[in-house]
Amino acid sequence: MEFLFLTFINMEIGKFTTGLIPAHQPNWQGRKEWFFNREHTDTYELWYEGRYKRAEIWQKKVMEQLVSGDKRVKTLLEFGCGTGRFTRWWKEIGVEATGGDISPLMLSQAKYLFDGDLVMADSHHMPFKDHTFDALAFITTFEYYKDPVKVIREAARVGRYGIAMGMMNRNSPKVLRRRVQQMFGKNPFYVTATFYTPHRLSEIIHEALKGREYSIYWTCTGLPEWFPVQQWSIPYGDFFGLYVKFNDVNE
Repeated sequence: MEFLFLTFINMEIGKFTTGLIPAHQPNWQGRKEWFFNREHTDTYELWYEGRYKRAEIWQKKVMEQLVSGDKRVKTLLEFGCGTGRFTRWWKEIGVEATGGDISPLMLSQAKYLFDGDLVMADSHHMPFKDHTFDALAFITTFEYYKDPVKVIREAARVGRYGIAMGMMNRNSPKVLRRRVQQMFGKNPFYVTATFYTPHRLSEIIHEALKGREYSIYWTCTGLPEWFPVQQWSIPYGDFFGLYVKFNDVNE
């Protein structure tokens, strides 16, 4: 399997090889990012197989409910796919997925873990024609975009029926814990992240999609294991899923 490396400076498309990938890549969006550092990317999959396994199970349940609720969605482009953790999973709910990411370090792993198509590109400039896919998805990656409005507009252009988002919730005690860890240099993963609530993300969506007709659905999970429920429609929990369903397109 091969994936494409796209350069927008010269508008050239060439084959990407994974021969000698340096430990540290150039910054993205003018700032350092953990996903350009092999110290972190090489162990990314291990996090989900260990302490975050239970969280992943509930995150997938939430995203399945939201995306499966739109019966029009048969194909999907997941941007910020990383190693393809969720990209590999979409087919389990009957969705054919393609993965996209800006990090060659992540894609070099996805290449061997995912049997579908991959593209290396910036989500602010998606290299696809209008309505190439039924939907777009962003799973724990939207937090890192400096221009979220532009990304949403690109997603609405490339995705015909909707946009699925799964992300860390600002309304969570873990956000405070992560910020404290960062103060002591112990958690590099969220230094540049912007955490949203369902309400705040909805406001950004409204700004990006002015003039469109759509519905927004969301639900939260990531609650303590001892809590009587693990998913609810209250905007509290470590993770929330959100789906934007476009109502102004022909099926």
